[in-house]
Amino acid sequence: MSGRGGRGGSRGGAPNNAQSGDRKKRESILNLAQYVDTSVRVKFMGGREVTGILKGFDQLMNLVMDDVVEEFENNAMPPRNLGLVVLRGPNVVLISPTDGSAEIENPFT
Repeated sequence: MSGRGGRGGSRGGAPNNAQSGDRKKRESILNLAQYVDTSVRVKFMGGREVTGILKGFDQLMNLVMDDVVEEFENNAMPPRNLGLVVLRGPNVVLISPTDGSAEIENPFT
């Protein structure tokens, strides 16, 4: 067996074209800071929807919300009060303010 096994390029150290100070800090596409302490509606993969007060978030779109109420489609069941929750970012499909809609600048142009 040779000592060169494994997948991918070289072992150890930074890649040849990356130096320690050359990396640009990643910026978030959405600025959710403007919606902290306001009411927002969140839709998830699978169709669930909740409404509550946004208290915090991170770069992965994990959300902390308070006074959360889960509402069901077609009023199949009465709304369910969940209180303070942490919502996983990978499951979030849509975040919308509940006090009306506003045009958001396209971050890709």
